[in-house]
Amino acid sequence: MAKSLYCPQKCKARCGRAGVKNRCIKYCGICCAECKCVPSGAYGNKHQCPCYRNKVSSKGKPKCP
Repeated sequence: MAKSLYCPQKCKARCGRAGVKNRCIKYCGICCAECKCVPSGAYGNKHQCPCYRNKVSSKGKPKCP
C-alpha cells in the first residue's frame, strides 16, 4: 500500500462510527502522520500503537481518537 494512502484509509476506518467524523478524521490524520500507525478497530486497541496512545492535548486529554 502506498504510504500516502495509509493514513486516510486507516483513519476512515477508525472514525467510521464517530459522532463528529470530520474532527475525528482530522485528529487521527495528525496522529497518524506523527506516529506512522493507527490502532485497528473503531475504538480502543491503542496498545497497538503506543505513540498514538500517549499523545495528549494541551488540556492533558487524549489527542488521538
